Amino acid sequence: MEYRRLGKSGLQVSAVSFGSWVTFGHQISDEVASTLMHQAYDAGINFFDNAEVYAHGKSEEVMGKILKQSGWPRDRFVLSSKVFWGGSHPNQAGLSRKHVVEACHAALKRLQVDYLDLYFCHRPDKNTPIEETVFTMDSLIRQGKVLYWGTSEWEAADIVEAHAVARQFNLIPPTMEQPQYNMFHRERVEREYRNLYERFGLGTTIWSPLASGLLTGKYNQGAPGGTRTDLPDMQWLKEMLTGEGAEKKIGKVIPLANLAKELGMTLPQLAIAWCLKNTKVSTVILGASKPEQLAENMKAIEFTDKLQPEILQAIEEILDNHPGFPSFG
Repeated sequence: MEYRRLGKSGLQVSAVSFGSWVTFGHQISDEVASTLMHQAYDAGINFFDNAEVYAHGKSEEVMGKILKQSGWPRDRFVLSSKVFWGGSHPNQAGLSRKHVVEACHAALKRLQVDYLDLYFCHRPDKNTPIEETVFTMDSLIRQGKVLYWGTSEWEAADIVEAHAVARQFNLIPPTMEQPQYNMFHRERVEREYRNLYERFGLGTTIWSPLASGLLTGKYNQGAPGGTRTDLPDMQWLKEMLTGEGAEKKIGKVIPLANLAKELGMTLPQLAIAWCLKNTKVSTVILGASKPEQLAENMKAIEFTDKLQPEILQAIEEILDNHPGFPSFG
């Protein structure tokens, strides 16, 4: 396993990590979840990602039970949660001091740990002053309940503002961002955040490297019935599968799959290796519902060396990106 620093911090995370979104507490049994967690850990994965909204808290409960039963030393794994969507009643959502603190306590209880290594603001909250959120995260860190805090799907301007508040009041700033990043969704990571990597040492724990199935080929005939687009953070997927340009994206999958085959890998492995090739990516979060799926995707690390400049250029040509689209490195 390869390990990378989380931005400029001293924390090391495995280049590929394991997340419970969609699967834990909903799609797979607790027994399968345990098998996958142990498989990931045994392969060297040390970062496990979760959130209060995943299966309405059930995902954290399942993961917490597995961690408790595993007996793994606490210094051998990195654990995260995310706060924003906690419920439908007033003060059960957003980034107010009340919700952030109560959500943190609830996550610790569900995950059965004394502290969270990473705690993300799952979305920006325009109804809460950013000063309130930064002060609250700083307080949780100083109390030892959180080690690093970060953001997820925040605009660069909001991250800059959070750092400005932290600097003004001598508070701990955000360390990392969790953005969507894949061949079809890259503007934010490669362009919008470009200055944040050098300026703040921003780390990234990227999600959806397979574009939620587009880069496996399973949506080649469009979105199947029953696709989970009803979660509060799934509107982007619904738009991707049914919105303008969806057929154009799907049409690029076959030539990408052919290229992957020529290189001796699967399409998912190509997509994950492509993400890993970006040095600004601290870790790629993998999801899986079957052990063989997880095993296949973890092997993507072995193929990054095959993505030489001419291969990366061939991918850009398949994606039909306009000239001058930023190359990563």
